[in-house]
Amino acid sequence: MIDFSIIWFAIIVFAILMYIVMDGFDLGIGLLFPFNKNPVERDMMVNTVAPVWDGNETWLVLGGAGMYGAFPLAYSVIVDALTIPLTAMLVGLIFRGVAFEFRFKATESHRPFWDKAFIWGSVLATFSQGVSVGAIINGFPVHGRTFAGGYMDWLAPFPLFCGIGLLVAYALLGCTWLIMKTEHELHRKMSVLATPLVIALLVIVGLISLWTPFSHEAIAQRWFTRPNLFWFLPVPVLVLVCAWGIVRGVKREAHYSPFLLTLLLIFLGFSGLGISVWPYIIPPSITIWQAASPAISQAFMLVGGLLIIPVILMYTFWSYYVFRGKVKADEGYH
Repeated sequence: MIDFSIIWFAIIVFAILMYIVMDGFDLGIGLLFPFNKNPVERDMMVNTVAPVWDGNETWLVLGGAGMYGAFPLAYSVIVDALTIPLTAMLVGLIFRGVAFEFRFKATESHRPFWDKAFIWGSVLATFSQGVSVGAIINGFPVHGRTFAGGYMDWLAPFPLFCGIGLLVAYALLGCTWLIMKTEHELHRKMSVLATPLVIALLVIVGLISLWTPFSHEAIAQRWFTRPNLFWFLPVPVLVLVCAWGIVRGVKREAHYSPFLLTLLLIFLGFSGLGISVWPYIIPPSITIWQAASPAISQAFMLVGGLLIIPVILMYTFWSYYVFRGKVKADEGYH
């Protein structure tokens, strides 16, 4: 018998990972704006994603819609528990999107306002996403099929720290993306910035890796008991290898390897979170099967999903293929 719950969980995880990767360096560029005041180079930074950024949120919509249909209990609890950070995320994405378009068309006197809107929209959206992830790891109290906590439960040290961590992760994604897509002075500036970001991210990942098992006994049992310890040990080892590879690549003035290794680093971090919470979609008590909609509903949705996901993948691949290569100061897609 086909387990549609696992299939849909994999689809949602894939959609979220695609969103983190693609909108991550997009948001990361906004986070890096304060480190570069040069207006020409700021235009170059935005032009690296201008042709492709519109489709990035498609994956966020796919993940949310998939959860709404396949795991309605999880959707209702998460939306109820995280109303404030999720709303803040949407506000940030709106500000970022509007500023992205308007800054090119604004007069010189208004350009600083839209640059600030681009920066703060990126900060708000990224921080809210990190807070939401941290709150989900912390878990939600559920009574029956209803969220039993308070609307401000997310306002706790661990979720807030995860928000800061995601700011650093997206900034590193944006930084290595610009290393890959730009040349000369902007490439050099981003290369200088990459190593401190890698070190900061390693510290944050290390603290989160210690914080979660000390705070949650189930997670400690998952990671530090045999034989799981041996199965999962490659994850932190590969994180260190990727970080070393990024720093080494930047020092030898590589263009592509820092970004590719950052993608792998993000994937490993995401995998670590998945290992910590599996099979709970609402930690610490609701599994994917308990939160699932009827199998016939999941099967009906899967037909549509299997039709639309390849279309999204082909469009995404084609857009990135067409606009491959370096962006120069005199180029623009706006």
